[in-house]
Amino acid sequence: MLQIKVLGPGCPKCKTTYNNVLEALKQTNVEANVEKVEDIEEMMKYNILTTPVLMMNDQIKVKGRIAQVSEIIELLKK
Repeated sequence: MLQIKVLGPGCPKCKTTYNNVLEALKQTNVEANVEKVEDIEEMMKYNILTTPVLMMNDQIKVKGRIAQVSEIIELLKK
């Protein structure tokens, strides 16, 4: 199953990205485990400096900006 993580300290951009992921999954009927990572130490493991970060199967797909629903749908199709 697809693993999706949204990394960020809980800022509005991070919340929007997380909600966009849920909306994209709903629109595409793709099943995925979605995890919101707000722990700084956990985020440091991925060596990221800018949030929010959208990861799919431990690969960074979008970083430092809100991932739009349409963009996430395109990523899900790959």
